[in-house]
Amino acid sequence: MLLLYLILIIVLSAILTFYRVIKGPSIPDRIVAMNSIGVMFLLVLVLFSYYFERKFIIDVALVFGVFIFIDVLIMAKYLKKSEKG
Repeated sequence: MLLLYLILIIVLSAILTFYRVIKGPSIPDRIVAMNSIGVMFLLVLVLFSYYFERKFIIDVALVFGVFIFIDVLIMAKYLKKSEKG
């Protein structure tokens, strides 16, 4: 039961972080907030995997983590280009 409360707290934190995505003072702040939401979702996937005792959800979470990492790299490269031009 404690695990479900932990998942609920993480989801509420992600919802509050979404405010920073919308109202962020700058583009890098919004990117960091989106990355934080992705990591929170990754953590929820791992906790669901533990709760339901399904190992394949951890594989999905690992692939999702790689996609989050690639996404941040692409956005950082895009921001670097926009500062030059």
